[in-house]
Amino acid sequence: MQEFTDKTAVVTGAASGIGRALVEKFAKAGCHVVAADVDAAGLEETRKRAEALGARAIGVHCDVTRQDNLDACADAAYEAFGAVHILCNNAGVLSGGTTWELPIEDYQWQIAVNTLGPIHGVRSFVPRMLEQQSEGHIVNTASMAALTTMPFAGAYHLSKHACLAFTECLYHELRETKLGVSVLCPELINTGIAESERVRPEGFQHRDKDFEVSPAGKMVVDALANGMKTIGLDPSVMADRVHAAIQEDRFYILAEDAWRDACNTRLDDIREGRNPTFAPPTV
Repeated sequence: MQEFTDKTAVVTGAASGIGRALVEKFAKAGCHVVAADVDAAGLEETRKRAEALGARAIGVHCDVTRQDNLDACADAAYEAFGAVHILCNNAGVLSGGTTWELPIEDYQWQIAVNTLGPIHGVRSFVPRMLEQQSEGHIVNTASMAALTTMPFAGAYHLSKHACLAFTECLYHELRETKLGVSVLCPELINTGIAESERVRPEGFQHRDKDFEVSPAGKMVVDALANGMKTIGLDPSVMADRVHAAIQEDRFYILAEDAWRDACNTRLDDIREGRNPTFAPPTV
């Protein structure tokens, strides 16, 4: 897909971070944009930024854990612009802790956003995009965590591994159509994902009213927040990578830093049948 002018791009998780950067990138490229998120204030700011860049833009309140919300988002996009050409299922959340201590609500929440979110987006948009018989592209945001495993973030890793596998299957299914597919696997990016708790939906709140985050969980979030502020890449870097991958019809959008080394170590473990190596990226 080479031409972006007057195409329509839909981005979930658009109120901040990578989602906002994607909206701005598509706006600069000449697209109409549909920004979707649960954060109303951030969503409105993103919409205004897109309009300031010359784009026609709408904001849609959308909880990606709910299929009906994605259906409503698709209705709004097609009502406003008549077609959708780019779909970025980008919303994501994170919480940490040991696999046995992490509350089931945290597993359910991360799977619902990070895995079911892209599934809901595909189910709501792809049938209509296929009916258009026009060129298009779907981008699901996974993570370099989809290609590696580290302690104290098991729910996040499993949700992103599932997102990657789902997206690879989608790629195979759509190869004979006009729709391309990519998976975005960011490394450490300066976003608000360490503050995911602020957008946790009511249905995923901890049922134990006395729940306190474990020391391991606090360590993960604190380390992530500190890393993002000190060495995290600007989200615009991811938007540039996505734009290039769509133009090149390239599936894997991967980091080129130490995360790739960690990924390759894991692949070597699998190929050689050896026990998993603890190989955190050195950044």
